Amino acid sequence: MLSNIWNIVLYHPLINALAFLVSIIPGGDVGVAVIILTILVKLILLPLSQKSIESQAEMNILTPELNKIKASGASKEEQARLTFDLYKKHNVNPFSGCLLVLVQIPIIFALYYVFYKGINFESGFLYSFIQAPEHANMIFLGILDITQKSLVLAVLAGVSQYLQAHFMPKPVLTPSGSNSALSFSESFSKSMNMQMKYIFPFVVAFIAYSISGAVALYWITSNLFMVAQQLYVKREKNFKMVIK
Repeated sequence: MLSNIWNIVLYHPLINALAFLVSIIPGGDVGVAVIILTILVKLILLPLSQKSIESQAEMNILTPELNKIKASGASKEEQARLTFDLYKKHNVNPFSGCLLVLVQIPIIFALYYVFYKGINFESGFLYSFIQAPEHANMIFLGILDITQKSLVLAVLAGVSQYLQAHFMPKPVLTPSGSNSALSFSESFSKSMNMQMKYIFPFVVAFIAYSISGAVALYWITSNLFMVAQQLYVKREKNFKMVIK
């Protein structure tokens, strides 16, 4: 039952979209189609991912005020009330970013699955109005075979993942000069950021190399899109702060 829903709602539409792109791209370059499809999916999810990044940036701006509430010595109930009032005042939902990310995960995973499973347009998944491409060229730009492992693309996938983590909005931690130690949530956030920046890129590069160049292309395109989006949000936030 779940597999049928997965196929009908996510996998089949994506593999059909990929087949359509390959059929209209000159030379049937599947690598170019992978890049275009990844960008199209990212554009569809743009409102959700944009809101998620903005929510994280807004939470970071409020962190100094939240630290003041924690250091006020008020009771837990009073701190909770003051925190709620602060979120209400600035119209911030601390859980919105997480919820929006959860909505995106199945779609992003389905796109990854299309390339992980292997690109096959003869599997019977194509809609009646989608013709199987007459020529599917698996040699990306005439240089790299994306059905095989590619060290070059795997390294680029790892580098792009590092850049994506580097430009991700960072949580503002308690100042090092203060007497209060980092809270559990702050320590956890700091640890997660370190792992995302310095460990996960190697994991991505390893997976990309272990599977195929198509997966690596997906990761590179997705990460670079996120970098551009994060830089845009940062510029907009800085511009609004200057205006204020």
